Amino acid sequence: MQGASKIKEKIPEAVSIFILPPDREKLEWRLRSRGLDSEEVIRRRLDTARREIENYEKYDYILVNNLLEQSAEQLRDIVLAERLRRSGTELSREEKQLVEAAQACRLDQTREQVQPILASFNPQAVKGN
Repeated sequence: MQGASKIKEKIPEAVSIFILPPDREKLEWRLRSRGLDSEEVIRRRLDTARREIENYEKYDYILVNNLLEQSAEQLRDIVLAERLRRSGTELSREEKQLVEAAQACRLDQTREQVQPILASFNPQAVKGN
């Protein structure tokens, strides 16, 4: 997250993409199932994820990594759509569809989808609201 902030400072027109896990439970399962990290490392990574997720609004696109193949396709669509958008050329029907697909991942389109993910990382904040 710090790297993204620094890039945005130096290149304000840079496009940022935040990749979220579906929820805290799934992230923890992924970390544990790899079998590479100690309990302390897993807890630290979960805490870091919670803090970083709270800053999701600083990004242009939000991608929820439910299925790897689908997420990779969405990431590709976002990159291609941004290239097309900046090209200044008239877009074909297929290119317009690609741009529309990428738009579904823009921050303003994903806020509702992100709320349950945030809540899974910080249930106390939800109870207080």
